[in-house]
Amino acid sequence: MAKRDTNSSRLVYSTDGGRLCPQCHRPSTQCACGDQAPASLGDGIVRIRRETKGRGGKAVSVVEGVPLAGAELKALAKVLKQRCGVGGAVKDGCIEIQGDQRAVLKEALEKRGYTVKLSGG
Repeated sequence: MAKRDTNSSRLVYSTDGGRLCPQCHRPSTQCACGDQAPASLGDGIVRIRRETKGRGGKAVSVVEGVPLAGAELKALAKVLKQRCGVGGAVKDGCIEIQGDQRAVLKEALEKRGYTVKLSGG
């Protein structure tokens, strides 16, 4: 019988570390990037779409692809909500603004230097 090499590990899957951070690949309790890392960098284009699904026919404008994280994204959302004069929220790295505000949002984001596209119908 062949002698087994004890130095090389053939571990395929382990639950010892629990959940891992997708960016720094450390256990989520020891994550080095925390809330400072952007949700996703994407292709550098900010997309604005109108969405009514699951809202009883009420429209919201969803801004996604903004390369900001945590507090910076919330601050931008606050500025956009004030510019439009409506409410909104930050969910899953996307900014939701009440109503169909795509034209106003596009103008405001382009003034801040972002490349903006209107997506959807």
